[in-house]
Amino acid sequence: MTTDPAVPTDPVVPTGSAADAVFRVALRGMLVLLGALAILGVGIGALAAGGPGVWGALIGVALALVFSGTTVVSMLVTSGVSMQRFAAVVMGAWLGKVLVLIIVLAILQGMDFYSRPVLGIVLMAGVVGSALLDYRAVTRGRVPYVEPAPMRDTEGPTSQDS
Repeated sequence: MTTDPAVPTDPVVPTGSAADAVFRVALRGMLVLLGALAILGVGIGALAAGGPGVWGALIGVALALVFSGTTVVSMLVTSGVSMQRFAAVVMGAWLGKVLVLIIVLAILQGMDFYSRPVLGIVLMAGVVGSALLDYRAVTRGRVPYVEPAPMRDTEGPTSQDS
């Protein structure tokens, strides 16, 4: 069996760029945080405000997922594209999530089936916690300034060179 020396055969070679790894760590941390926040928020919300507390916690976690998740996912999806496309997608995601937040809060404004304080506390904890996890992932991530290009086969002349 012959192998191309330009193609790495080591099974430990990671796929994707170093920046992708940082974004995956941030996404995983955010999902773990929001899962824990859902469990704690529902439990504490139920103790503090009963059924409305449960609904407030669930809505707060859902909004935190939309607010924090769209940023990390849009950065992960666009990490290998041009800066213009990257900026357009991230800005579009930001505008979209702000619009969703405004619409959801406008719809919920006149309703009383949820606890507003529980929703606010859970939403704030989710967004701030996610931002801190994003910061930690970026500061601990090892991203080189330049991604090296894949090596090309440079052994010997080709038939075109002779």
